[in-house]
Amino acid sequence: MNNFQDREKAFEAKFAHDEELRFKVDARRNKLLGLWLADKMGKTGDDAESYAKEVVISDLKEAGDADIIEKVMTDIKDAGLGISEAEIVEKLSEFFVKAGEELS
Repeated sequence: MNNFQDREKAFEAKFAHDEELRFKVDARRNKLLGLWLADKMGKTGDDAESYAKEVVISDLKEAGDADIIEKVMTDIKDAGLGISEAEIVEKLSEFFVKAGEELS
C-alpha cells in the first residue's frame, strides 16, 4: 500500500510542478507579447515594461486567452495600428514557444 501512496504523491507533485511551469510560461508569453506591442506603439523603457505588465495582468481575469486578446485588440485599435486578431493569436503561439524555451 505504501508504494501506491508514494506513486500518488509523486503524481500530485508532478502535476503541481507542471501547472506552476505552465503559469510561468503563460506569464512570460504575455510579457513578450506586451513588449512586442509596446514597441509597435512606440513605447520604450519604463513605459514599455509598464504596458507589458498590464498585458500580463489582463490575462488573469478569466481562463483562456479571450481576455488578453480583447485587451490588446482594444489597445491596437486605440493606437491606430493595423494588427489583426489572427496576427495576435499567431504571436501568442510564437511567444509561447519562445517562453517555454527560455524557462526550460
